Amino acid sequence: MFFTNNLENKVFNSHQYISCDELIIISGYVGPNPIQRLSTLPFNTTVIYGMYGSESISGRLHNTLLTLHNPPHVNILYSNIPVHSKCYIWRNNGEVVYALIGSANFSTNSLTIPFRESLAETTNDTFADLNNYYDQIVANTVSCDSGIFTTTNEVTCSMVLTHPTTGEVPAGSGLNWGHSPRGNNNPGDSYIPIRTSHIRNYPSLFPPKQTHPISNLGLGRSNRQNDSIEIIWDDGTLMDAALEGSQPVDGRQYPKNLCSFPYKSVLGAYIRQRIGLPSNALVTRTDLLRYGRDNIHLSLLQDGTYYGDFSV
Repeated sequence: MFFTNNLENKVFNSHQYISCDELIIISGYVGPNPIQRLSTLPFNTTVIYGMYGSESISGRLHNTLLTLHNPPHVNILYSNIPVHSKCYIWRNNGEVVYALIGSANFSTNSLTIPFRESLAETTNDTFADLNNYYDQIVANTVSCDSGIFTTTNEVTCSMVLTHPTTGEVPAGSGLNWGHSPRGNNNPGDSYIPIRTSHIRNYPSLFPPKQTHPISNLGLGRSNRQNDSIEIIWDDGTLMDAALEGSQPVDGRQYPKNLCSFPYKSVLGAYIRQRIGLPSNALVTRTDLLRYGRDNIHLSLLQDGTYYGDFSV
């Protein structure tokens, strides 16, 4: 079978329908949130970060993976040779019993956006070859905690939380979106605005919106997808998020807001907790100045994985 939707559910629930004692994931790139979720599975797992061999790794992503590395239950390896494959292999007593291959990396960005990536079941006659392929790859890996690694440089954007004209935190948008009298927002809902200057100055951080055809769903139009991302915060917090909304910049559509996902109040509660406010409180410029900063530094660690610095 061929899958283009609910890939995350497929990866994390396929073991319920087969007899297995191990999951092996070979992925060009990896995200911390799916790896963190592996700890909930009832068997040992191995994740191989394939493109380390040619692109190294962000220092901040590497440090986060070290905190998630817990062999044998969650074993994280770096490939010394470039591997762009995406293979999900379930084994029992060392033998492959089920496998998915395709284009989906083991990251929130790849596993949650419908139609962006795909995975397909392999047939039984490929199981022996898959086992041999895994043996060849794993023979050229090192454990993520085995030494000093080459790290990449990061591009960082300063995202000011106050309005650029008034210098105040807007009363019904941004961090205070949940206080808007309009719409169906919940108390505590928040977002970080993505301004046109951010997009023009840091094009690699904020990709243009992707348009996916959904005429096969009977809607007869196209849908601009919100990009799912992961944020690693400076205090170690991992957060699922999304680049939402749409705004035109130089003839293309780009995201307008950065929100937590699936609940927009998660970001609001997190920022308020950092600055010492109740989860639904109105945030003011005075609150931010008392905390010690009015901006968040956002860095791109790899496609779909960001680092947020709100430290003082």
